Amino acid sequence: MTLKQQLTDDMKAAMRSGDKHKLGVVRLMLAAIKQREVDERIELDDAQVLAVLEKMLKQRKDSISQYDAANRKDLADVERAEMTVIEVYLPAKLDEAELDALIAAAIADTGASSPRDMGKVVAAVKEKAAGRADMGVVSGKIKARLAG
Repeated sequence: MTLKQQLTDDMKAAMRSGDKHKLGVVRLMLAAIKQREVDERIELDDAQVLAVLEKMLKQRKDSISQYDAANRKDLADVERAEMTVIEVYLPAKLDEAELDALIAAAIADTGASSPRDMGKVVAAVKEKAAGRADMGVVSGKIKARLAG
């Protein structure tokens, strides 16, 4: 079952059970997926659907920081609740040891030796860690490794 099909099934289940919050968030996810499909005139596969969900998660994190800065706890709580529903559909996050091993393997595979090679290493890690690691943290770790 594809991720998109799972979302559709969960939307139907939320309708039947009357879970309005989950239904709303799942509809938002499906709308974002459909919007990208229409814009690009393609059918998204699971990797591309994960990318859409990651983007939605990042938007929620950005909104939370903005709302917290503006002292709007009520709106930040709404965003946090949406994040918990979105995170259910993302794969489990890599722990520190797995992430470090993945970075070391990518550096060895690409033959990177200086910060100029960072782009190649980030691309290699992103391919293997899609949806399972925060790429901002990953690029920071890679930069630190390549710098010294």
